[in-house]
Amino acid sequence: MSEAVRVSGGDVRLRPATEDDWPTIRRWLAQPEVIRWWGPKATTEAEVMLAMGTEQAICRIIECDGGAVGYAHAMDATLPGALLPAELPVGAWEMDLFVASPQHRGRGVGVRALQLMRDEVFGTTLALAVCVRVGVGQEKAVRAYELAGLHWLAVVRDPVMGPEWVMVAERGSVGQTSSR
Repeated sequence: MSEAVRVSGGDVRLRPATEDDWPTIRRWLAQPEVIRWWGPKATTEAEVMLAMGTEQAICRIIECDGGAVGYAHAMDATLPGALLPAELPVGAWEMDLFVASPQHRGRGVGVRALQLMRDEVFGTTLALAVCVRVGVGQEKAVRAYELAGLHWLAVVRDPVMGPEWVMVAERGSVGQTSSR
């Protein structure tokens, strides 16, 4: 995966996350709103460390209005040891993100970042699908994922987060824009 890849769309861009971004990401992961969205800080730090330490993962900083506002990553769905439904296509990649900046939440930044990440995964890997897992009580997140072109597939029970919807978009099933 080339770390020089830079995708953009409107005023939302994704740039490669680097080790220099780690202190900012850790600070974001401690925010109560990010914890509600993504889960306990220790669990999410471990997930981000796994992604950033995996050469094949795509780790990005979400930028908007000229500054860093959040974090996103995508990796082979089997890497984090997630509970995955049998219906999920083999070779699916799991995406996850958060918008840390309160001023940028609820403005479509997360939806656009999801679309850019999905397009980058499909444009740079052989993934057959992308998926997300979202707590069944996270209606705002579910709506954002639907707006980004994902649909509900199944429910799994995460030992930390409880019941979660698995939402998916298959390669070619949504109007991807070019990521190059």
